[in-house]
Amino acid sequence: MNERKFSVPETIRWGPGGLSALILDQTLLPGLHEEKELSTLDDFIEAIVSLRVRGAPLIGITAAIGLAALARQSAAEGISADRLRERFAGWAEGLANARPTAVNLVWAVRRLRARLEAATGDAGALAAALAAEADAIHEEDRRMCRAIGERAAALLAGGESVITHCNAGSLATGGIGTALAPVYVAAETGRRVRVYADETRPLLQGSRLTAWELSRAGIEVTVLADNMAGSLFASDPPDIAFVGSDRIAANGDVANKIGTYPLAVLAHRHGVPFYVLAPTSTVDLGTRTGAEIPIEHRDPDEVRRGFGPLLAPEEAGVYSPAFDITPHELVAGIVTERGIHRPPYTDSLAAAVRAAEVERRHRERRHRPT
Repeated sequence: MNERKFSVPETIRWGPGGLSALILDQTLLPGLHEEKELSTLDDFIEAIVSLRVRGAPLIGITAAIGLAALARQSAAEGISADRLRERFAGWAEGLANARPTAVNLVWAVRRLRARLEAATGDAGALAAALAAEADAIHEEDRRMCRAIGERAAALLAGGESVITHCNAGSLATGGIGTALAPVYVAAETGRRVRVYADETRPLLQGSRLTAWELSRAGIEVTVLADNMAGSLFASDPPDIAFVGSDRIAANGDVANKIGTYPLAVLAHRHGVPFYVLAPTSTVDLGTRTGAEIPIEHRDPDEVRRGFGPLLAPEEAGVYSPAFDITPHELVAGIVTERGIHRPPYTDSLAAAVRAAEVERRHRERRHRPT
């Protein structure tokens, strides 16, 4: 069987001299494929808030690279190590508060804070340590995406149709994605997988982003408005549902892009297995249930105006949460880089997170300079 490898879009990379970041500006897709340089704290925060970069794993990578780039800039100014540490505290607070639901953001900031606390030397040495940690987070995400894809590909025997919501592909990560990773893995080995992409209103991440990256890869994709999913399930239901997540509670409740919960209800009603795919870094064992997950509410004009003219009266109220909570009872399995986890999730997810942390510490020890 002929195998093929996909060249996925590069979502983020270092700017000149490692003093900035170059991101693929996702607000311009699918019409324009352009990079934007981020060099200030406000640049990084704005890019995260405005969804120029989005997806929990990519937000974490962006924050890590942002902190390291800002540290390199400060070190180049000749400031002291103590002064750099003071500045870092302000940068970290600003970035950590940029989007409250995506747990990878806080997770990445904590990792860089721990790396800084353990580092010694002048400001240049501290900045180098932060850059190394940012690179490690980025590379780990690439490996995690591949591992998630290979684990979940076992759920695709060949010829299936998959429905997904929002974008949990390469555009949301540093690798081949989470929910779309098994689609890429299956296609690499010659298996035909058809994807239904919910349009994902109001910002259309499914039609603008998921359909764009799958079409670019030559994978069959069909776009449907969110309110058409019920008709699809009633007439020709997909074989399986794959979605990503911005935060998974300890009990397996899942926060994901608004509209995920109705999709899970439809899948349950029609007997379609509903899987959540995310790295262990998205599992928040400190959050017991989905009721404790903070839900970001977006600008009302994202609903009123969308991408063009006024679509609702200015005086009308707008309810616009960015995420909803899917209860664990509707989730057939959660796939991380550690495997396919089944209920009770309080046990299986905790074990996966512990194993991932042990592996990361072993890897750090192997690569630590002597």
